Amino acid sequence: MTTRDHARRAAQEGLRFGAGERDSGDPGPGLPDRLAAARERKGVDLVRAERDTKIRVRYLSALESGDYRDLPGAVYTKGFLRNYAIYLGLDAEDVLRQWRRERGEQTGTEPAIVLPRPLAEPSRPLNFSPSVVVAALLTAGVVLFFIYLSAQLLRYSRPPDLAITNPAQAVLDVDESTTSYRLAGTSSPGATITIATPGQDQPYRTTALASGEWSLLVDLRRGRNQFEIGAVNPETGKITETPRTVVITLPFLEFQAPTLVLTSPVDGTTYGNGAIAVEGTTTNAATVTVASAFLGTGTAGVGVTPAPASSVPPPSPDAGASPGPTAPAGPGATVQVDDDGSFAVPPLELTTGRWAITVTATSTDGKTAALTRQISVAFSGVNLVVSIRGGPAWIKVWVDGELDGPQSGRVVAPGKALTFSGKTSVEVRTGSSGSTHFALNGVSLGALGRSGVPETWLFAPPAEPVKTQRT
Repeated sequence: MTTRDHARRAAQEGLRFGAGERDSGDPGPGLPDRLAAARERKGVDLVRAERDTKIRVRYLSALESGDYRDLPGAVYTKGFLRNYAIYLGLDAEDVLRQWRRERGEQTGTEPAIVLPRPLAEPSRPLNFSPSVVVAALLTAGVVLFFIYLSAQLLRYSRPPDLAITNPAQAVLDVDESTTSYRLAGTSSPGATITIATPGQDQPYRTTALASGEWSLLVDLRRGRNQFEIGAVNPETGKITETPRTVVITLPFLEFQAPTLVLTSPVDGTTYGNGAIAVEGTTTNAATVTVASAFLGTGTAGVGVTPAPASSVPPPSPDAGASPGPTAPAGPGATVQVDDDGSFAVPPLELTTGRWAITVTATSTDGKTAALTRQISVAFSGVNLVVSIRGGPAWIKVWVDGELDGPQSGRVVAPGKALTFSGKTSVEVRTGSSGSTHFALNGVSLGALGRSGVPETWLFAPPAEPVKTQRT
């Protein structure tokens, strides 16, 4: 408070007392000191008070020093005092009364102070410049491109769908007069539908329509017909994750004899080793029997006399091209036919020469069907099978004079068999000659020594096996 304000305040007080007005007690501190003391009790400085009340520091300083001339006007001063008193925890009305009293104004009902509202800046109309329009179009184009790219990636990464609508169930029995059946379902539009079935080299194929629907007529054979159905996206090569299986059973006619188809061996073929696979399909048959008969050498020997193993007797003359009663019997076997009509016989170990292999399919009621294939076996080079029997044996092998690393220098357990093929020779060092059995070019030679005795044997047909000193 300035000196002039103090003097004016003293004069006012003197006039009031001179008029006979007396205070009942100590008038207390002036308004400036009261505001400053309240702020200090609150523990804030003027800068903090400015931030909290949004009243400038110079106005707050003027209120606390009594320099009211530095304030913008009485109306604003009243508003500042009211807000500042509320902030300091004082009675705003009492503060205003004290301010009026110290200024010498008459106290009474005073109109409410309405602080002026800040002027609102008039809204400006939107103005799109060409650069803004171009930027917006580019942004929209980039967003649309990424949406398209995401959709394409999702399409290319997703395998085609597949569902079967006909038949409604996965396993179906049909009437004995049925010869074909129409499979149908849904998949992704344009997908390639493949239907594979045993006994057929190439699967059925069709393409799903734009609606996703597809159908295909498949042939049925007597017995169990199993169809493996898949879908492929031709653009991406994606294959459906869960192929479908449909099994359709066509009953056999009681009077129908078995049918037989051989896929191996092929008639008139010359094989380079004696392990001949016998495979094929049959219908209305429960078992398949394979018999082999030796027809003669026909090719150069290997230095040992062939000794075909005895097994199945020669087939009857009505079973096909029988080699005749004088042809010695060779290896054979009998196997059960699989549910889909296929069969596979363990490979026949045949020696060098010409052979007749007869396959006979037999139904449960004794009806049969037979096929005969004539083949030749001509071993190329040296084919040696080393079998360990009766006890373990340490093995070391040289093929064409070079050490066979992967299968050499280790102990082989009983029951194991190792196969070696060379152009001119195979040499074997065994730690137990009696436990090591040999089969050379399809001819079983057995063990060539005694158990527990280490020996080395050289096999170089057409010469006989020779014991060497190689270690």
